[in-house]
Amino acid sequence: MTSILIAFAVVTAVGLIAGVLLALAAHFLHVPENEKITKVRECLPGINCGACGYNGCDEYAKAVAEEGAKTNLCVPGADSIAADIANVMGVEAQDVVEMVAFVGCNGNPEATSKLNDYNGVHTCVAASMIYGGPNDCKYGCLGCGDCAVDCPVSAICLKDGIAHVNPDICVGCGLCVKRCPKNIIKLIPQVAKVAVMCNNKEKGGAARKKCQNACIGCKKCELNCPSGAIKVENNLAVIDYDKCTNCGICADVCPTKCIHKIG
Repeated sequence: MTSILIAFAVVTAVGLIAGVLLALAAHFLHVPENEKITKVRECLPGINCGACGYNGCDEYAKAVAEEGAKTNLCVPGADSIAADIANVMGVEAQDVVEMVAFVGCNGNPEATSKLNDYNGVHTCVAASMIYGGPNDCKYGCLGCGDCAVDCPVSAICLKDGIAHVNPDICVGCGLCVKRCPKNIIKLIPQVAKVAVMCNNKEKGGAARKKCQNACIGCKKCELNCPSGAIKVENNLAVIDYDKCTNCGICADVCPTKCIHKIG
């Protein structure tokens, strides 16, 4: 009995000594936290999407408070959060360039076909690992909804085997962009009025055989754009939204109607 009491006392004493040492270490070795980091972090939505260019809200808050990063990089937060951050930092508020996600595929069942039936794990990542997926067009949406699962605001739905984004709900976080194994989801300015609904980079004839709505690289959009905002690169039309004036001429002249007027 005595030996048990002695062992108990020793363990208790060691615990108390360790506790005191930890308390002293916490007091004397404590590194004061920058209060502005905490205040900036409280302004952020906590989605941790990386749209700001940093690995999550914590890293962005630290960059703003300690490195002078811009206060308007939180796309999901939009202008209101940018204003809150600017107020914390005591600087002038800057506008946020609002973005929305857009699915660059119009390969509905009427325009394209499947090469086989996929019965594996129901994710786009898994389906794409088997010969690029079951669709005839290997550049198109696989329709398993990985993007919809990752969307924090439920802005994505599936219709006719293709993902569709509701721009009125989308906050432009870009998580769906990172998730898509086919890289067909892009972030475009919220004010954009035209977008290319195709991702096929094959030559015109080959692309059209795979999908009737495919871009054929004819360059009619490029030749008719008055602001030089659209170019055909790797057999696919690409819009430079910094130059685009939203005139819609590219959509009007597109023979396959792969360029859509949106909004």
